[in-house]
Amino acid sequence: MDAVVTSEQVREVLGSVVDPERGQSVVDLGIVRSVDVADDGRVAVVLAVGAPGSPIRAQYEGVIRDRVGALHGVSSVTVGFDLPSAEEKEALGKRGQKGGLPEGALAGVKNVICVASGKGGVGKSTLTANLAAALAAEGKRAAALDADVWGYSIPRMLGVHGRPTVNADRKINPLEAAAGVKVMSIEFFLEAQDQAIVWRGPMLHKAIKQFLQDVEWGEVDFLVLDLPPGTGDVSMTLAQLIPSARMVIVTTPQPAAQKVAHRASELARRFDLEIAGVIENMSGFTTPSGERFTIFGEGGGQLLADELDVPLLAKIPLQESLRVGADEGRPLVLDDPHAPASQSIRQAARGLIAMAPIPAFEVPPAAPASSGRRSALPTAGAQKPPAESPDAAPPPEQGPKVTGTPLSLPLSR
Repeated sequence: MDAVVTSEQVREVLGSVVDPERGQSVVDLGIVRSVDVADDGRVAVVLAVGAPGSPIRAQYEGVIRDRVGALHGVSSVTVGFDLPSAEEKEALGKRGQKGGLPEGALAGVKNVICVASGKGGVGKSTLTANLAAALAAEGKRAAALDADVWGYSIPRMLGVHGRPTVNADRKINPLEAAAGVKVMSIEFFLEAQDQAIVWRGPMLHKAIKQFLQDVEWGEVDFLVLDLPPGTGDVSMTLAQLIPSARMVIVTTPQPAAQKVAHRASELARRFDLEIAGVIENMSGFTTPSGERFTIFGEGGGQLLADELDVPLLAKIPLQESLRVGADEGRPLVLDDPHAPASQSIRQAARGLIAMAPIPAFEVPPAAPASSGRRSALPTAGAQKPPAESPDAAPPPEQGPKVTGTPLSLPLSR
């Protein structure tokens, strides 16, 4: 009777199966979940990698079947897959990414949300700014990173400008917008507010990495990143540097936008990023008389969510005040929290909070910006604030926080 192959022999063969993105074997990357060998030579291998339907899974399956099946004594090979846990993703990023983030670079950041789109012009940046503000209004410590280096616009939309400083530990202090949202953008380091950025891949990678590792983010429940449209250098850099990040895909209802937005999901699946959900922007326009027009069509967001098997987090109506607030640096979710678009964005924020894998810090809900409009919506379970004492100190003024040693431009060539 022929000798049956051993699990050690199978693992030795698996050491020759190399991940095409990271250049290391599946054994070195630690993604071999189990190897089982039956007495009759049947071999079952389980890898913790990718998402269902991911092309990398099919590639692994073919290679493993061929190489393990060639071993003497193997009668059949079964390759199975599990979703990697958040801890496994983090460990995979540290093993597989050369020049990655140093240990503890984002230690205080509990959840990273990458807001992506397949194409420009769908309102991704407007939603990023308002989503960060909505998370703050829901009582979470929120921060926004303008990763759209070429098309930076988050400072304008959150109404915060200035030059950051560094602290005693040589960390860059982010500026602070309304509701306490911490903000970092390439704009803060430019000589002119609307100066063009003419950089190629290596400079973009350096800038994004510095924003992540050299900024004093502190304790943050949600760091929301505004990705550039498409699937270029910046998006790939972020996917590799933060393997535990989750992606929110923004689309408009029409098929042309929905089909292009699907490409952003392919980037997420290629780098094993979880897709938290889809937001449909500009979903319809309602006139003052109540008549509704679907100017950009209808149903594209739900169709994309169904295709990706993820939730549709919100449908944001087409509302002029949302655009005006972004242009003037007054996020609508704070300026008019009762507006239909505000309520839809708050719905998306609550959805992200509900699916957060790590419990977020609990802090009192942010007060709305002083604009003469109605007060912010109450947060579920929030207690009424105590009556204000006549001797209480006045609240601190809102606006950019610039403390510490003046900072010279660290991203210059």
